[in-house]
This record gives sequence, structure tokens and C-alpha cells, in this order.
Amino acid sequence: MTTTYFKKLAAIAIIGMAVTVSSCKKDLTPNYDQTTASVYKDFANYKPVLARLYAGFAISGQQGPAGNPDIAGIDEGFSNYIREYYNMQELTTDESIIAWNDGTVHDLHDMVWNSQNEFIKAMYDRIYYQIAACNEFIRQTTDGQLSSNGITGDNLTQAKHFRAEARFLRALSYWHAIDLFGSVPFVTENDVVGTFFPAQKSRAEIFAYIEGELKAIDGDMVDARANEYGRADKAAVYMLLAKLYLNAQVYTGTQRNTDAITYCNKVIAAGYTLEPHYRNLFLADNNNSKEIIFPITFDGLHTTGYGGMTYLVHAAVGGTMNPVDFGINGGWAGVRTTKQYVSLFTDITGNTDKRAVFYTDGQNLEIKDEYAFTDGYAIAKFKNVTSAGKAGSDNTGNFPDTDLPMFRLADVYLMYAEAVLRGGTGGDAATALNYFNLVRTRAYDGSTAGNINAGQLTLQTILDERGRELLFEMHRRTDLIRFGKFTDASYVWAWKGGVMAGKGVESYRNVMPIPSTDLINNPNLKQNTGY
Repeated sequence: MTTTYFKKLAAIAIIGMAVTVSSCKKDLTPNYDQTTASVYKDFANYKPVLARLYAGFAISGQQGPAGNPDIAGIDEGFSNYIREYYNMQELTTDESIIAWNDGTVHDLHDMVWNSQNEFIKAMYDRIYYQIAACNEFIRQTTDGQLSSNGITGDNLTQAKHFRAEARFLRALSYWHAIDLFGSVPFVTENDVVGTFFPAQKSRAEIFAYIEGELKAIDGDMVDARANEYGRADKAAVYMLLAKLYLNAQVYTGTQRNTDAITYCNKVIAAGYTLEPHYRNLFLADNNNSKEIIFPITFDGLHTTGYGGMTYLVHAAVGGTMNPVDFGINGGWAGVRTTKQYVSLFTDITGNTDKRAVFYTDGQNLEIKDEYAFTDGYAIAKFKNVTSAGKAGSDNTGNFPDTDLPMFRLADVYLMYAEAVLRGGTGGDAATALNYFNLVRTRAYDGSTAGNINAGQLTLQTILDERGRELLFEMHRRTDLIRFGKFTDASYVWAWKGGVMAGKGVESYRNVMPIPSTDLINNPNLKQNTGY
């Protein structure tokens, strides 16, 4: 089965799923002609339903690009999972600021949000819509259900793989939930579909649940690099565990750096290799990369919508930038970066470190006006053109083929180095330095001119390197929190705290508020401190 087919399948699979969400009052159940019973009697339906679970990260409705949204109360383009995850992880940091005046979107970068913020609510709702959809698939694929539906032989083996993947996707969303919101509502396949009020579980409790789920599915996941592109395998499971453990101090109060090293080693042993040319990782044919461990896939003809990569490519183009160079029909003049992020590079031209993807023509380094796209350097990272310079498959220039590399090898190398420096065992300083310098060497197109020595490898060096390497890939907020710099006054950036020079903000903003609508609807929920 080709990559294009799975991308298409993920976009068009619309088969009945009864779903429950965090609040009993939300009407987020899609309406379909087929019943759950008829769907799961026919094994031919299983893969399309699984594909729709994957597509939940990429698309935001039932027809595309708009008109039949999964969730209500917000524009369908705004409600996309990846678009809102970018807003939470990047707009709140030094890496991204937005010029638009849509609702309360500026409150994110200014760090003055509250529980009525519609973008925070959209992220929360997308997470729980995704969890609910996964719950239903998992509920319908137990051993007992598979047996009663007559699923046997090779189909049974595949169904078990599918179910494990659904459990991975649910764990991924629960990770996003505790990372963003802390203590959150908890609902699984064991809860009866219908009217009920899910209990709120602590961050530590759901951390333990995610950990247990990921370890439990290991045996049923396809081996690393043996699954179809776009689908999770054992390496994706190991990567998520490593992410969980690296942030365990934040989530539970107990460091788990040794475990982080263990699972980084498992990913590294799986045989992924660094993409030789850094910028090729963010082009329309990045599905060919041997570095990407788990992508969110997009296809210009079949995953049509105004979130996801459509947002990431179009929103970064404006001013004197030529949209044709990005394989699109026009820019949206939205996101750019702050001078504090620019200062991570000693050479901003991109002639040495290829990760310096700044567009400066007509752009000001200083951001005097948050609403002016030309204030702040633009970022020319994600493009809808191939490594050969060919535009993507959508000849209208609206929707890109470029995939989002959610997990990739360079991130693992830097995680390993950080976990070693934080005192984890099972790794060593020499290997940590080597992995760090492999990332640097690739950034310098094979030159060792940017490499460092052992005495230069510090936690601050790693944080800065993560900023350079993973720009706009939705890691920055989590990284800054782990390093104690997200809300703290020790590191500020333009318009942090709502002032041009930047300032520290309240520490309670290390977690987002539970949306007020869910607090009203579910009496079991307690708001996070400070909100």
C-alpha cells in the first residue's frame, strides 16, 4: 500500500464511531448512516476507521476543507488539532508571535490568557474528541468483540495491531492533555457511552496510566520501521515513553532520566538515520526521510483544511516573500519570530548553520507592533515544494503535501544528551557529546566547524540547540518549562507578559486553565490554581 493511499484513506474514512467526551453536555458525536454493529462485522472497515483516528490530528471535519466540523463553537480551520497544538506550544514562547487579531489569539503570546480563551478551549476539545474516538475503536476491538464479530486468522492479527495503534494515539493525546492542562478528566473504553461525569485524575495518575498503556502495547505493535509510513510502530511507542520520562520531574515531581535514556537507546537502536540535508525534512517529499519516526501526514488533494500544514506553510509567508517559492498561492502574513530566538544563531544568514531559516528582507528585528507582520524576522522553514523544487500535488496552491515530523531522530539524540547531563544512568558523557555533535554536523551540511567539546556541553547549550534544531515543531513550551524558563523572569522575550521588552509572568501559567465551559458542565472538575 502506497504512502499516498494511506494519506487519502486517513482523510476520507468516515465510518460510524459513537464517542464520549470529557463533559456529558458536549454534543460531539458524529452522525453517520452505518451503525457500530454493522461497521465492526466487516473487517474491511477496520483500517478505514483506524485511518480516521490518525486523521484526527490532520483534519478538523467530515468533508474538508470546511463545512462539517468535528467540534462546534469555533471556526473549523481554527479547531484543527495540529494548528492549536502549534498555538499552545509555539505562540506562547520566544519562537513565534502572530500578527492577526482573531479573538483572543494574542493573549497566548502575551501570556495573559484565561479560562475563556477560545483557542485553549479548542485544543482541549480536540484532545478529548480524539481520545473519545480512540476509546470507541478500542472498545470495539477487544478479544471478545473480535471473536463475536468472526474476526480470525490474519485479520485477527491485524486487528490486534490496529488496536495497539489506537491505544498509542490515545496515549499521545493524554500526554498532550497532562502536558498542557495538568490534572484532567479521565475516560477510557471501560466507561459506558452516554451521560456521565468523568472524574478528574491528577497529572501523576495519568502519567502512570500512559506509561502502563505504552508498555502494555509493546508486544502488539509492529516492529520499528516495519509499518506503513504514517502509522505508529514500536519506535513511536519508545519515543513517547522517552518524552514522558524526560518530563517526569515536571509531571510527577520525580525525575526519570535513567528511564529516558533507556528508551532513547531503544529508538536509536531501531536504525533511523539523520536526513543528510536539514531543510529537506520540511519539504513536500519529506515522507522519503529515514529520520522521521512518527509523522502527521498531509496530502494536498485529500487532507484539505485550513489547519495543520496548510496553516504552518501559509501563515509564515508575508511581506516581500514570494509565495511561489513555498509552493503556495499566497501567504497569510501571520507568524514570525522574536529577536531573542534570532540571537541563538551567531550567523543568521544560513550560510553556515542551515537551520537559520530567517527571511529578513523588509522585516524588522524589533517587534514594536505585535500586529505588523514586518516586525519580527519571518521564518522560511516549512514549504510545499519537493527537494527537487517541484510544487506539491494541489495545483491550486492551497493545500500542501508536506508532513509534520512529530518525532524524529535528532530530537532523540538531544534528549539522550540532556538526560545524561541531568544525571541519568545507562548512558555516558562521550556518547552524549557525540550525538550532540552529529546534530551539529548535519546542521553545518557535513562540516564539523560547529561542533563543541565536552566542556561546552551544558544544559543551557542543549536548550539552545533544541531551539535551533526544532523551531516550529511544537516542542518549545514544554522545553522551556522543563528548564524553568517559561514563566520565569530569568528569560524573557518580546511581548512576554504583554510588554514590548518582555517580563516574567505568574508561575501558574506553566499549565493552561481548564476551559470554563467544561467546569460548568462537569461538577467533578476543579480549576487549576491561579485561574
